[in-house]
Amino acid sequence: MSTLDWSEIGERVREARLAMRLSQEQLAQKTDLDRTMISKIEAGSRRLDALELSRLARALDLPLGHFLSAPPTVMSHRTPLAEDTTTEVTQASYRIDSTLAMWVREIRLLISLNMLQPRPIRQYPGKVDGPLTAATAARWLRTELGLGSGAIESMAELCERCGQYILVIDLPGDGASAVDDDIAAAVVSLNGDPGRRRSTAAHELGHLILGDEYSTDVGVSASRAEREDMVDAFAAELLLPVEAVRRAKNSETSNRSMLVRLAAEYRTSWSLTLRQARTAEVLTPHEEKRLRACPPTFAEFRDSVGWTPQPDLNSIRVPPSFAHAVMTAYRLGHITSTRALELMHGQLESAADLPPRPEDEAP
Repeated sequence: MSTLDWSEIGERVREARLAMRLSQEQLAQKTDLDRTMISKIEAGSRRLDALELSRLARALDLPLGHFLSAPPTVMSHRTPLAEDTTTEVTQASYRIDSTLAMWVREIRLLISLNMLQPRPIRQYPGKVDGPLTAATAARWLRTELGLGSGAIESMAELCERCGQYILVIDLPGDGASAVDDDIAAAVVSLNGDPGRRRSTAAHELGHLILGDEYSTDVGVSASRAEREDMVDAFAAELLLPVEAVRRAKNSETSNRSMLVRLAAEYRTSWSLTLRQARTAEVLTPHEEKRLRACPPTFAEFRDSVGWTPQPDLNSIRVPPSFAHAVMTAYRLGHITSTRALELMHGQLESAADLPPRPEDEAP
């Protein structure tokens, strides 16, 4: 490797250490290396062998690829970590960004093996300058995908149809997304209930469909809060169309019963359901405040739809076509069983769950 390469690796080690809120001395103790050696590694003046780098990766709870590969260009604007500025928020952001970069590398791996053919990225052709036009973009997408105003069965599959691959993984925070050339990727945290995860997935899809924060469609003069409001409006209308709320209002049930059933049927969070009810003008501000103070129980949600299974973004960790690509790559001998399980991110429990290879099927 060149001096520049080792310098970049050293910088990634330094940032990963700061994200773990470790001193050089503490990292040295975790890896059985001298503190002066850690200092030289971070400065790029000390080369590492494979064993040393593996020990560092384990201590910093990151894959080897994190240190050997540069992050996607679109994520390079992240504020660098420093010894005196690392907080729980910046630490969580670093972990999410690192996972997102890893996810992009895994997608590219399967593409390079000709196991995965990414779909074209969809983007709204109109102008979005506020929450109302963002909701219009969500209705446009529903029409494009032939969804009407019905419930979305699988957010993972829907995002994939839009060219975005979603990974569901145990992380702090909610999620993040990025577009790296022709690859659109997102990570969604397992934290919270399935309704929150679906909201996060829809939110990250909104960033893709509407354009990122530098897009002229969204408006470079808009504040970050204003841009997030637009994406939130897109996500809410995508998951639970106002038309569906107004149609449900025509029934004779109480507002609460009607909204509980909608939240369960469309698998949305209670807060998102109430937001759409206000937008549909079927709730007064006073009713919304009262209903927010008394959210439904888990049993109330499930009982309203007959206790049917609701697996979306629960047991599913990777998109359908990605999972199929991993299984195909394994069957053809392009990846090991260990790598296949890593790529499935917990969706399979052990090597016994993998499909047999052709040589295993021979008599």
